[in-house]
Amino acid sequence: MGGANNGELLSRIAAGDGHGENSSYFEGWKAYDMNPFDLHHNPDGVIQMGLAENQLSLDLIEEWSIKHPEASICTAQGASQFRRIANFQDYHGLPEFREAMAKFMGQVRGGKVTFDPDRVVMSGGATGAQDTLAFCLADPGDAYLVPTPYYPAFDRDCCWRSGIKLLPIECHSSNNFALTREALVAAYDGARSQGIRVKGILVTNPSNPLGTTMGRGTLAMLAEFATEHRVHLICDEIYAGSVFTKPDFVSIAEVVERDVPGCDRDLIHIAYSLSKDFGLPGFRVGVIYSYNDAVVACARKMSSFGLVSSQTQYFLARMLSDSEFMARFLAESARRLAARHERFTSGLRDVGISCLPGNAGLFSWMDLRSMLRDKTPEAELELWRVIVHKVKLNVSPGTSFHCGEPGWFRVCHANMDDATMEIALDRIRSFVQQQEHKAKAKRSWAARGSLRLSLPRRGGAAASHLALSSPLALMSPQSPMVHAS
Repeated sequence: MGGANNGELLSRIAAGDGHGENSSYFEGWKAYDMNPFDLHHNPDGVIQMGLAENQLSLDLIEEWSIKHPEASICTAQGASQFRRIANFQDYHGLPEFREAMAKFMGQVRGGKVTFDPDRVVMSGGATGAQDTLAFCLADPGDAYLVPTPYYPAFDRDCCWRSGIKLLPIECHSSNNFALTREALVAAYDGARSQGIRVKGILVTNPSNPLGTTMGRGTLAMLAEFATEHRVHLICDEIYAGSVFTKPDFVSIAEVVERDVPGCDRDLIHIAYSLSKDFGLPGFRVGVIYSYNDAVVACARKMSSFGLVSSQTQYFLARMLSDSEFMARFLAESARRLAARHERFTSGLRDVGISCLPGNAGLFSWMDLRSMLRDKTPEAELELWRVIVHKVKLNVSPGTSFHCGEPGWFRVCHANMDDATMEIALDRIRSFVQQQEHKAKAKRSWAARGSLRLSLPRRGGAAASHLALSSPLALMSPQSPMVHAS
């Protein structure tokens, strides 16, 4: 009752659609939620390939937990710390957690850079980190520049509550979607010409959805540009520990220390999380690391709205401080990610589907441009709906990532077991074979129509007109794309 008046009862933000759930990215999740695949109980359901989650190495964390019951305050071995941890903790967080996190962030980056625990600010996952940074760095109406394609939920994380805008830096498949200075300058100048104040550049390294790492030269260019134009550089590095082959990951922290000595570090900020590298999104552990004292102070005040549970901090402080285990975990996780990536992409290659060459992340950037009816966003969404509702695979269309070239799809393959992945590949294989069969049939019909037109005409003009006006004669080759119902 009264739902029609919610627009008057709620704030403009609450009543609006700025959360971004009307995106095809989230629509695919809803299709999965309504009919989730289960190997034993619902084998015909939708397989979730739209969730970037790492379930390949959770057994290692489970084994560590069993061997270290003292890491939990809810065991006999750890209960002595219960009162200390259960009581109020200030917004700085547990000192041992911040120290362990800073140490681990350096370990992930190969020990090439060190992090100051006093600059580690906690948040409710990377989502909270981006929301907090936007609050600290920009005013409503200001803008970040973001290379395309980019993570769809940035539209929510950075913009929903802060009121800032995300403006695309257009990147293209001709150079594997690499960011260039020319594209950055064009985006910056375009925003300025519209009277929009650019307050920051937001990049994801390694990239989501591309699964690629950003080179040292590109990062240096970004740091120099930020310093020159007095804009912030926000580097989302939540997949830093999910690089599985060369080239190695390079952090902006290393670049500003070694490659750009004149960089204004007050403009450099890092978002990190344990959701992706560890497969612990349920822990809601996000981190802001800023070189700007004022940002650290403000973000720490903001963390009161999304502080990580002290019990979680206590557990993770002990696990992250186990350097030997962490080294084994990172190495084994990389090995498993590499094996999964190779198995999945080779399965796609077997049926003629290619992916952008990737070396990081939990997904692949799949090229289905040849399967589109037309080279348009509408045709991409037609194909996507067939894949979701007919093939029953929730993959994410490139349009939801603001990709300017229709036909690319992000497909996640680290959030499932081997058996489920093989079923997903079987479904893709069957779909491609069906499309090839239909394409062959249409080519055959088209050829027969052409043959009829070339037969000797008997009966003069009337027969000629009849042949030309027949539906068979007018049929032309079309895409093998199946239209969604």
